[in-house]
Amino acid sequence: QVQLAESGGGLMPAGGSLRLSCALPGRAFDAHVIAWFRQAPGYDRRFVAGINWKSGNTEIQDFAEGRFTISRDDAKNMLYLQMNNLKPEDTADYYCAATFGPAIPHTPSQYLYWGHGTQVTVSS
Repeated sequence: QVQLAESGGGLMPAGGSLRLSCALPGRAFDAHVIAWFRQAPGYDRRFVAGINWKSGNTEIQDFAEGRFTISRDDAKNMLYLQMNNLKPEDTADYYCAATFGPAIPHTPSQYLYWGHGTQVTVSS
């Protein structure tokens, strides 16, 4: 069973920054893709960014390009999402999810494991 745990959410003013963290189980995910999704109230869960843990390849959605960065720490089994220049429309619950690679799916249903989410609220 793969257990994911997000942290780092909070309340920030527009223009601020947050770094979300996702703690992964204590083994390398060579065959896994790990991704960030977000879900705003009344909206579907949406892909934000993902990484192939083995190759290091990343994908990021257009709305996050230039503002968000996905990264990993192999030694700590941690995934991060650095979010800069936050906007009110970034307000959502952010989830960490894992599936098998090598492709990085953008559809939530293709992910097998999920964390419980961390809430991000950006005030205007």
